[in-house]
Amino acid sequence: MDNKKLGEIGEEMAKDYLEERGYQIVEQNFQNRWGEIDLICQKDKIMVFVEVKTRVGERFGTPEDAINNEKKRKLFKNANAYMAFKKQKINSYRIDGVCIVLDEIGEIKRINHYENIIN
Repeated sequence: MDNKKLGEIGEEMAKDYLEERGYQIVEQNFQNRWGEIDLICQKDKIMVFVEVKTRVGERFGTPEDAINNEKKRKLFKNANAYMAFKKQKINSYRIDGVCIVLDEIGEIKRINHYENIIN
């Protein structure tokens, strides 16, 4: 499976996971000059920007490994740009990560949701 397809599958799994937990999906794959925000959600009057990372197995590293400081810096810029561009009335936002590991046949081995990954 190529990385683009794996990413799409992971984003759909993350959407389902978040919706089951009361998040409302506002937008998906928002792009600007700093990159892309996978999912933009809202919950309890908080805007939540979500980076989704999906891997098949963990032999070559975990999805968490891919959310490094450079990625976090870009996510922060993207979130600020989104809030300004969309003229959001919501004052509070955070950036989360959803990390998914699949087995060889595409079944979920684990899914972890990390809130407020930018400290």
